[in-house]
Amino acid sequence: MKYQTRKKAIILLADGTIFHGKLVGTEDGSAVGEVCFNTGMTGYQEIFTDPSYFGQLMVTTNAHIGNYGTNTEENESDGAKIAGLICKNFSYDQSRPAADKTLQEFLNESNLFAISDVDTRALVTYIRENGAMNAIISTDVENIEGLKAELAKVPDMDGLELASKVSTKEPYFYGNEDATYKVAALDVGIKKNILRNLAKRDVYVKVFPFDTSYEQMSEWNPDGYFLSNGPGDPKPLKNAIQLATDIIEKDHPLFGICLGHQIIALANGIPTYKMHHGHRGINHPVKNLKTGKGEITSQNHGFSVDKTATENHPNIKMTHICLNDQTVGGLEMTNKNCFSVQYHPEASPGPNDASYLFDEFIERIKQAKA
Repeated sequence: MKYQTRKKAIILLADGTIFHGKLVGTEDGSAVGEVCFNTGMTGYQEIFTDPSYFGQLMVTTNAHIGNYGTNTEENESDGAKIAGLICKNFSYDQSRPAADKTLQEFLNESNLFAISDVDTRALVTYIRENGAMNAIISTDVENIEGLKAELAKVPDMDGLELASKVSTKEPYFYGNEDATYKVAALDVGIKKNILRNLAKRDVYVKVFPFDTSYEQMSEWNPDGYFLSNGPGDPKPLKNAIQLATDIIEKDHPLFGICLGHQIIALANGIPTYKMHHGHRGINHPVKNLKTGKGEITSQNHGFSVDKTATENHPNIKMTHICLNDQTVGGLEMTNKNCFSVQYHPEASPGPNDASYLFDEFIERIKQAKA
């Protein structure tokens, strides 16, 4: 019955291409953002609440979304961060004892616009071939010219600073204040599971806003510094790049993930660039160039670090490579206590292949304190 009575909806891409679907909820509306896709079979709630996806229309390639509902404890932030949802089959009912609401209830509480019954295979194929681009999803299916005008106002992701939209406004603490180690974390879109992974390794974390200076962070006298994941282009984050530069100059232990990885590269004069359609999924293969071992990783990024500049930098060593396209998966400085990865070791997509990176960070802190 729900399937039969739902309203028509469309996806209008920036190049004028249209895909058709149906409204998930009951309220007419629209949503705009850069359209991207995630290939994960599970983890839709974590995707929707990941600050790195801020400003993006999420296409889920798994055929069924919503089967197991949502659980508030599994949010990666204080709520939904995607701009809108596009899926194939939407499950209005859930069948998991641990769930505290259905996905539809979650979307309603989040004021999140969603459409389903979309040929997601065709849409994803189109994005793969033509690149990620801005789009609008809407129930205003007869007003194509009006939707085009609205879409034209949306800024491109290339050059767009979004960290300020998702960062904490005030510093806060996470973990046990009597823990052995203290880590100052820059929040440019930090995920809760990163904080959990640090806390369970005997770390007390102080999380700082995106524009915090080194002087402000160092007043807490931390044992190490962390630069988080987050949305948007890293290049406009001048304060964060300067912060990384200052931490590196002082040779404090520094670990960066995703956007934090890109910030570290920029602090070393290595350029970043917008990818054709990015990496978003939970089964991306990465090779550890130090051990020769492969890792199955969770990835979510639309920007990458220039590989040639990384390989030619006198003080940078590439530590990991993404095997699907040979892009930079990780780096470390040979003359400073600094390393970073482009993927998400905290996400643990089934295997915990990359969780050792948090252990390496703690070991680096230990050696620095010795």
